[in-house]
Amino acid sequence: MKTIDLENHFLTPTWLEALHANKGFPTVDPQKGLGFAPDAWMPLAVEPKLADVAEARLRLMDEAGVDYAVLSVTSPGAEQFPPEIGKKVARDANDFLARVIEKYPERFGGFACLAPKDPEWSAAELERCIKELGFSGWNTHSNYGDSYLDEKKYWPLLAKCEELDIPIYLHPAVPKIAELREFGMVLSGPTLGFGTDVTYCFMRMIVRGVFDAYPKLKIIMGHFGEALPFLVDRVNRAWMQNHAKPNPEIGEGCKMPAGHYIKHNLWVTTSGNYLPAAFYCTRDSLGMDRILLGTDFPYENMKDCMDFLRSLPLTAEEAYALFEGNARALGF
Repeated sequence: MKTIDLENHFLTPTWLEALHANKGFPTVDPQKGLGFAPDAWMPLAVEPKLADVAEARLRLMDEAGVDYAVLSVTSPGAEQFPPEIGKKVARDANDFLARVIEKYPERFGGFACLAPKDPEWSAAELERCIKELGFSGWNTHSNYGDSYLDEKKYWPLLAKCEELDIPIYLHPAVPKIAELREFGMVLSGPTLGFGTDVTYCFMRMIVRGVFDAYPKLKIIMGHFGEALPFLVDRVNRAWMQNHAKPNPEIGEGCKMPAGHYIKHNLWVTTSGNYLPAAFYCTRDSLGMDRILLGTDFPYENMKDCMDFLRSLPLTAEEAYALFEGNARALGF
């Protein structure tokens, strides 16, 4: 059985240079760290681990028992940069990652990095990444600083994902909502804000009608889908109580209760949540065929993740599905 990790992050020198040069956010302040919003900063301590995509990372993978990692550019990706900078960062990251995969084809795969504020360019770049570079999907973030993925201007890019039959890994970002950043990264980051923002983004996609327009679209979310497996019944209450229509300027809304799309268009990974009850809730709510391995390296410890998963009383069939089979079914 092969272990396939779908959340393993890296950075490139071009990405880091763009952060240092950027006048607004995202940016870097040597005194504060990586700035993803005007009041949300992440320490720079993870930078060396993000930068190493060779011996040190492979050694940690071997120690943890991770055979193969599908790499993705770390947050904030290229999405929040101005489009011309974002395109430069994305193209460079994709070429960089292609060289890494060429050197270690048995150990690494890739998610495309795009600059969705130029949807036409991004659709063409995604096709190049899938058909020429051999990547397996697109990693993007839960907000783009001034917009969300559900908005109509991004639909041509979503259509391209459905056409290519590849999944979108929807990764958290620091929320746009100022009140969720009031306390800084302690609440706007992994503790609460990340999960809130990515859940909000996915629910917006449902209500906007994205999955009615593109029913074969496949979304992957980390951390057991944040709270969504727990909320499947709760989110359906709005439909049961006739509160399911959005404001008129949004459109007609979705055709089915929200829980339908959670069960049909969502896959989740194991990253950064080591509570057995969370695993069991996800398995019981979505099904074992919807759970994939994700370690969230270097923000989480790969070995901690693998040790937790191997401690669960899984059947041989469940273990194969988790570590390999479900990823292969999605094209990895």
